Amino acid sequence: MTTSAQQRGIARCTECGKLSHLPDLGDNSVASCPRCNVALSFRKPQSLQRSWAYTVAAIALLLPANILPILTVISFGQGDPDTIMSGVVKLWVSDLQAIAAIVFIASIAVPVLKLVILIILMLVVQLQLPLNRQQCTVLYRFIHFIGRWSMLDLFMISILVTLVHLGNIATVESGPAATAFAAVVVLTLLAANSFDPRLIWDLDDE
Repeated sequence: MTTSAQQRGIARCTECGKLSHLPDLGDNSVASCPRCNVALSFRKPQSLQRSWAYTVAAIALLLPANILPILTVISFGQGDPDTIMSGVVKLWVSDLQAIAAIVFIASIAVPVLKLVILIILMLVVQLQLPLNRQQCTVLYRFIHFIGRWSMLDLFMISILVTLVHLGNIATVESGPAATAFAAVVVLTLLAANSFDPRLIWDLDDE
């Protein structure tokens, strides 16, 4: 049977990555990294509690992010606010299916998928669900990989607001959903970073 680093009394610093021997520390003990003096422990302290808090907050903001208007394009003094989904529909009917698909995936599918995966991973640890550990690790790496694309909508809005400003002819204004959506992205990133994937493998030792 493979011996884990924790069983060997080895802890890894989350800041500089240095491995340190901590043979006299218990599972919940905390020490300092000899290189950067950052708090050091075998597992991230309160990992599940922090991840659940960020995830619940992200879920609460996901509704206004999709219901409230995220963008308003005003042309010759007229314009209607658009939600994320209505913007996707307008792009689709305007024969811009590729862009519509990208916006839908980055702005709707990715945030929801990240939250679902995070909830599954946390339930695996808390309820000790009999899921494959390798697959859970792949899911965790997947949400880290796709997290960077969640800001695509806000990136596009910032460019439009900056470039499209032609007085009374045409202007672009961001809506309240942009703030809620940005908060969802940040909270999901914090939730993913707070979750310690090593907790999944600790279940095999119990």
